Amino acid sequence: MGEATVSNAVLVTVDSLRADAVGAYADDRHTPVIDSLAARGTVFEHAFATGNWTPFSFPSILASSSVFAESGAIGVEEATTLAETLSAAGVETAGFNAANGFLTSHWGYDEGFDAFEPFVASVGASIYSKYLATHPTVEAWIQLLGSPLRRIESRIRGETDDRPFLDTSRMFDVEHAATSFLETADEPFFLWVHYMDAHTPYVPAPRYIREVSSNLLGTHQLLHAHTRTGLGLDVDDRTLEELETLYRAAVRQVDASIGRLLDTLEAEEVADDTAVVVAGDHGEEFQEHGHLAHYPKLYDELIRVPLVVDVPGAPGRRVDHGVGLDAIPPTVAALLGVDPPDEWEGESLRSTVTDGTSPTAEPVVSVTVRGDEVTAQPIPRSLADGDLYVSVRDAEWTYIENVDDGSAELYHRPSDPTQQVDRAVDPTDDDEAVIDRFAPLVDAHAATIRTDGETATPAAVDEDLGARLEALGYK
Repeated sequence: MGEATVSNAVLVTVDSLRADAVGAYADDRHTPVIDSLAARGTVFEHAFATGNWTPFSFPSILASSSVFAESGAIGVEEATTLAETLSAAGVETAGFNAANGFLTSHWGYDEGFDAFEPFVASVGASIYSKYLATHPTVEAWIQLLGSPLRRIESRIRGETDDRPFLDTSRMFDVEHAATSFLETADEPFFLWVHYMDAHTPYVPAPRYIREVSSNLLGTHQLLHAHTRTGLGLDVDDRTLEELETLYRAAVRQVDASIGRLLDTLEAEEVADDTAVVVAGDHGEEFQEHGHLAHYPKLYDELIRVPLVVDVPGAPGRRVDHGVGLDAIPPTVAALLGVDPPDEWEGESLRSTVTDGTSPTAEPVVSVTVRGDEVTAQPIPRSLADGDLYVSVRDAEWTYIENVDDGSAELYHRPSDPTQQVDRAVDPTDDDEAVIDRFAPLVDAHAATIRTDGETATPAAVDEDLGARLEALGYK
């Protein structure tokens, strides 16, 4: 055991949260709660996910392990998780996931948690809620028609929180469970909450649409955008702008919920003894490279995510070095004075947060698996489901290689932030030097994860889990 910096830790992960959706990373975004954490905590300017979607990124977030590295599977059943490590050290643990089917006991994510609830069955058990989860325009009509009555009711009750009638994202289920845990937990404790509101389909409460846009009507944007995309119509400039507005509103909705959790820490008088970590598990694309959502690609809109660590008493700072999300488990463990397992891949950032020391400047490796088509379903769950793509990043460069056919891309992000100019096509000597530096890292990582991954066969999922995955667009 090491020396603890705080007694408790809260890890908040937000599905599909790209870095520039947060005000701490983009001045024109409205996330006042996360921004307040960032102002007094440590902001990692170049934090990178290890994959483009949840099952490829979460082994690093909760087990400091690369996807496929332990058993060739996308879960963490064979890995030593953060919750297991903390629980063995006497820390009370709880994890609440807003119905992401890839973060359940089926994939080993319950291991080590004293209290764990993924809220998957509550979605799959109701035909009505399952239908709404996959038909956002219907939900939008219900919210639109009921919104005036809801606002009148809120005013009568003296309330100002214009919440949606429907909660297919399970945000309030997660918030209630997390609040209940905080009200009864004994110190030391570790709480993990995962939000899904910023994941497609975006159906934020009308209040937050109005809050992040200049359009007072708000909800009609939701109806128009989801109707066009639901019918498979072309995404014109107006529709794209509306989708981005809905996404920002959904992020703000999560931001407000995080604020209520922080209020609970204050009310329970444990805020001064609790570290708070906020991270996205991957990003979201808005046609920067031709698509929406988060299909198998490794560009910055999907890989660069926010990472904010707020430790009471530590000064606020911004860190320019590149870091991977596999640093989260050893950082949380170190803050709580718990020794990390030897097999964890990431390095603790505790001294960076508390003392301002620079983290090790190691490039961050990310992976995805792509079939014949970028948008093909089902989502890849093994290395046999397509070609393996591996990217290597530092604070300046992005190198992406299709390991199976040897094709590669290189981008210089300071001069090309949206990664449109592939410098591997006609590389200069300097470009060649970067490729020579990064390509061996790709080869080494591919060799490591392919040890078991080629023969892995994912286990079949049950009806409820299958229904939730389908509701998220994953067949």
